[in-house]
Amino acid sequence: MKKQLHNYAFIDSQNLNLSIRNQGWILNFRKYRQYLSRKYDISMAFIFIGYVPLNQGLYTNLQKDGYILIHKSTLTLPDGTVKGNVDAELVLHTMIEYKNFDKALIVTGDGDFYCLVDYLISNDKLLNLMIPDKTSFSSLYRKLMPHIVFMNNLRPILEYQKEK
Repeated sequence: MKKQLHNYAFIDSQNLNLSIRNQGWILNFRKYRQYLSRKYDISMAFIFIGYVPLNQGLYTNLQKDGYILIHKSTLTLPDGTVKGNVDAELVLHTMIEYKNFDKALIVTGDGDFYCLVDYLISNDKLLNLMIPDKTSFSSLYRKLMPHIVFMNNLRPILEYQKEK
C-alpha cells in the first residue's frame, strides 16, 4: 500500500502569473491545482497573493479550486501600479508548516527565495523548485538544476481556454 504523502506547495502568485503571461498564455488555476495533486501528491497548496478588494471573485474561485490563500496588504504606487510583496509571508508560512509536510514544492523564479530553497534541500524537505519560465529566473538557482522543474512545456495542459 502506498504511503500517503503530505506534500505542500507554496506558490508566489505574482511571479507565477506574470511569468506565464509573459510567455503569451493564461494559467488555468483549477487545472493547475489538479495537476499539482496528481503529479506531485500536493495535499495543501498555499498561494500568496496581494489583497485587492475588487478581486474578491478571483479569491473565491481560487479557494473553490482548493488553494489556501495567504493575503498580503497592497500598496498603490503613484503611477497606479499595485504592489504586494509576498516574500516574507511565503517564507514564514513554509516554516510554520515545516513539521506538517513531508516535502515542499516552491513555485517561483524569484531569487529572494534562494535561502529558503537551499534550507529545504539541506534538510531533505524540498520536493522541487517549480520555475514558471526557463528563460527568465534568478541566476542564483542555476546551481540547483537537479531540483528544478520548469512550466514552459505545460501550456497544452494548463492553459486557460474561454468556454465557447
